[in-house]
Amino acid sequence: MKYRIMLFSLYSCLLAASCENDESKVRQMLNKRVGVEEADSVTINYTSGGKIQAILTAPLMLRIQDTVSLIEFPQTVQVIFYNDASIAESKLSARYGKYREYRDEVLLKDSVRVINFLKGDTLMTEELYWDRSRTGREFYTNSPVRIRTKTQILDGIGMEASQDFKNYHILESTGIIDLPASALPQ
Repeated sequence: MKYRIMLFSLYSCLLAASCENDESKVRQMLNKRVGVEEADSVTINYTSGGKIQAILTAPLMLRIQDTVSLIEFPQTVQVIFYNDASIAESKLSARYGKYREYRDEVLLKDSVRVINFLKGDTLMTEELYWDRSRTGREFYTNSPVRIRTKTQILDGIGMEASQDFKNYHILESTGIIDLPASALPQ
């Protein structure tokens, strides 16, 4: 019995002596958020029927597992949309994005831009929603918007637009500025 007590004491001393933690590693572990998955330099390909529909890129993606799961793009997000012939039609970019899985809806904020490559039109706003279930008007906002076409600048409050940004409707127009031919890109 005495031998077991001595052996246990020796084992305890060795265990205590070998348990030394690096303070910076402990702090790093404590600072990590529970239920958050992190991915750097993200590229996500969205396909349908074997055809590319969109390519999303972002420097950082966070998947937050909570009572309601969501995916967040806190540094920037960019999406290029393709037509059925796999030709890039439009590009969306924003400094912040959040995908609410339970609503199948994306919120884009801060310097949001949507460019239609074929028409050359550009939408600028500070907040935009993207909801794929709203066929033909997937993009919408109640915030101020500015749309620059080849010949005009259209300002308004609120807007609905198709995902390819070929068709859009400003809900409350606040002004139209016609551009002279000299202001048009050559």
